[in-house]
Amino acid sequence: MSSPAQDSQDKQYLSASESNPIKISWMQGFPPPEDKRLSAADGSFFEFPALRYSVVHMRQFMPTVNVSRGIKNPAVLFEYDLDENIESLTFVPWDSDEEMTFEASLRTNYTDGILILHQGKIVFEEYFAALTEVGQHAAMSVTKSFTGTLAEMLVAEGTLDDSKTVVEYVPELENSAFADATVREVMDMTTALKFSEDYSDPNAEIWQYATAGSPLPKPKDYDRPIGYYEYLQTVQKDGEHGEAFAYKSVNADALGWIISKATGKPVNQLLSEKIWQNLGMEQDGYYNVDELATPSAAGGLSAGLRDLGRFGEMMRRGGSWQGEQAIPQSVVEDIQQGGSQEKFAKSDYDKLKGWSYRNQWWITNNEDGAFAARGVHGQTIYIDPTAEMVIVRFASHPVAANSANDPYSLPAYQAVADYLIEQN
Repeated sequence: MSSPAQDSQDKQYLSASESNPIKISWMQGFPPPEDKRLSAADGSFFEFPALRYSVVHMRQFMPTVNVSRGIKNPAVLFEYDLDENIESLTFVPWDSDEEMTFEASLRTNYTDGILILHQGKIVFEEYFAALTEVGQHAAMSVTKSFTGTLAEMLVAEGTLDDSKTVVEYVPELENSAFADATVREVMDMTTALKFSEDYSDPNAEIWQYATAGSPLPKPKDYDRPIGYYEYLQTVQKDGEHGEAFAYKSVNADALGWIISKATGKPVNQLLSEKIWQNLGMEQDGYYNVDELATPSAAGGLSAGLRDLGRFGEMMRRGGSWQGEQAIPQSVVEDIQQGGSQEKFAKSDYDKLKGWSYRNQWWITNNEDGAFAARGVHGQTIYIDPTAEMVIVRFASHPVAANSANDPYSLPAYQAVADYLIEQN
């Protein structure tokens, strides 16, 4: 019997071309005709193919809070050195005998925008569907890597002690599974929580969590948690902390609460002050918030493609940005060292053999030392230090789980990396 996740991957969907939101004319007109309207209230805005529009227009549907870029001029844009050979590079997808071109993989993975940097120069940049160079796109769980980076920065400066228990920073979690977990276990997701993140299962806890975090009015008979923080207080243990990696988004929101408690500042302000302004981003970012205006530290960030490129390039350079140390080098080194491969192997990511997880980043542990921020529906910041390469991709794949696009993404990234290494 196939699993619900496999069933969702085997389902036939409109192609990237057929589901192009510009062709479908979602939300076009003043007002849009009834058959072209999307709604957050009924959830239609985030169902495929409508999500191909909504991921680029989250502010039309949900309340948000800014990640200010400040009032300084943006950092000088990367120099362009476009390489036309990249789109014709070929690779063999997983579990296939047939070659695919890099350009074809972009359509297969419902890519909305992709940026490739080599040695700090833009060698490839394309926008598709509803995304433009001035647009912002939902980063989904790439958000977690920003949260983890902020936490590790606070550890480096002595504001946060990752060996302390969560309850020492957030007393409100004393009756939850997080109470006796260490901050480090939350940062590396080695907590033992009763929480399913199977998006294909309508009864999974992820949907209760999403309902609690929704800023939209609740039904009159709703008697469950309101907001992310209240939901976190209800999460219970399932096993012993520290024994295995288990990807649970609630860890990232718990970490967001921890760093806010440690600094007295909301996550959006921390990201603005410690990263966004330091890198001279060209656009504000923004977070979706719950009805108590709490930013979603697990998956609520939206940003511009080039701004995530700035962040990725800074990480590739060990925290250095335009001649200055934007974040401590030790922070990047701690991320790159990875987490426990043994603990990661106990998870259900059987296709990511040898990988690990550290500070809310995915570490490939491959020969190139690549590491990545990853989000559902195909979002990524993929950093390959050996190839001196950063890839940022926004996408709106109809299947949430990255296992649906990884077979056409990860070997494609490696093909580009191998090509760029040859050019050095």
